[in-house]
Amino acid sequence: MTTLTPSYVVRKDLITEKELMEAISNVENGLLPVHRTPCIEVINKTKGLCMFESTMGEECNLFLKLENMQNTNSFKIRGVSNQFQMHKVASNPRSFVTMSAGNYGRAFAYASQKLGSTRNRCLMPDTAPSHRSKAIEEMGVAVERMPSSQLKAGVQKCEEEGDIFLHPFDDRHLIAGYGSLGKEILEDVPDVDFVLICCGGGGLLAGTALALNKLAKSSVRIFGVEPVTACGMYKSLQAKTAVQCPEAKSIAGGLAPPFAGENAYQHISTFVEDILLVTDEELRETVGLAFKRGLVVEPSGAAALAAFLTGKLEQSVGRKELCGKKIVAVITGSNVSPAELADLLQIS
Repeated sequence: MTTLTPSYVVRKDLITEKELMEAISNVENGLLPVHRTPCIEVINKTKGLCMFESTMGEECNLFLKLENMQNTNSFKIRGVSNQFQMHKVASNPRSFVTMSAGNYGRAFAYASQKLGSTRNRCLMPDTAPSHRSKAIEEMGVAVERMPSSQLKAGVQKCEEEGDIFLHPFDDRHLIAGYGSLGKEILEDVPDVDFVLICCGGGGLLAGTALALNKLAKSSVRIFGVEPVTACGMYKSLQAKTAVQCPEAKSIAGGLAPPFAGENAYQHISTFVEDILLVTDEELRETVGLAFKRGLVVEPSGAAALAAFLTGKLEQSVGRKELCGKKIVAVITGSNVSPAELADLLQIS
């Protein structure tokens, strides 16, 4: 009997620059359409730009990287694109399985549909809104709902049946694919000083930080942002190891996984200066402010902007360090239904 090699592995070594550049090429020229999203300047004193009020006033320049305008309405397709390409090239699998309650599942289903993968499966926690599972099923991916505590066992069962597990936030191919976001930031704001990126399991923060470190011509200070009630990576940096966080809960569901990614932790602990914490109320207020400026943003996608507007970055580094500097906050997604948005903003 053939012994199956686990499709998800934890490694201590970091992704190399060669692996990073291969992944970026796969995202830019690969199997799936991935948009080059806008990076817009929203605060600039000399230009009279002030779309948002913050504790810094107009003393620094703020840019927003709009991944809410990405294919499938979130950054996830970047990592998924590289995952599918690398796994297909490496092993020509019969089918894939993943676990997701939201944006990753949507990108996974989109990729499955585009590439004609008709036997793929997505395991979802039974607490996920039904409209999310319906959207995934409509793209041809079978959805199996189960208690969160049974997801890992469900994945193992699918692997035993021959599926290849694509991890939704800690796969090295996924992390490397997210490096494409860092490359684009540097192309649009080559002299960027600070970058703010939300953090759930840590894949996006890890991959973007890796690219900023390897590709920037000068040093870039990188900060992750988590909900104060779901701060697994913040606790991981304190503990000096990736930790479990089964109690994690937030209106930003995409930032509240039950554990921090181990592969992601290796990169974040190397390249990220600190993790900033925001409250659910601050996330809610930022979603509302963005909406008033014409941007539809889900709570998870608003975390980086919230950290800037509420002064969390200023508190961490000091006001003098930010004056005159260029800051990019990544807006990561807009997958929020009209009903959810109305509830968040208390619109009757």
